[in-house]
Amino acid sequence: MESWNLKTVEVEPHQPRILASADDARTILLHLPGGEEMQEHEVHERARVIVVDGDVEIATPEGDAASAGPGHLFEFAPGERRTITARSDARLLMVLSPWPGDGHPGAMTLEEKSEAREKAAQHAS
Repeated sequence: MESWNLKTVEVEPHQPRILASADDARTILLHLPGGEEMQEHEVHERARVIVVDGDVEIATPEGDAASAGPGHLFEFAPGERRTITARSDARLLMVLSPWPGDGHPGAMTLEEKSEAREKAAQHAS
């Protein structure tokens, strides 16, 4: 058994801490200082975001928004975009599943990664 006190585990701002990673999920603890935001982002997996400490505002490009404090859980579909703004210093637990999700570079073969790089280079030119 492994366990973590999510309120006291050391985690630095801008340096997410991976607590656990297996074939079924990855669990990440984040520290988002008050006034800062995780700019609009998405992941390949289903994302569950739990506010451990602090107050945040979460908004989607479609205009959905919610304010939340400790104990609040959000769930996002794979590819669903969101912005997270910390109204005070915040700790967030993010659970991504399955890990890695479809389309995640970690789930690609070397050939698929090479093709993805070639497509990206074509778009850049």
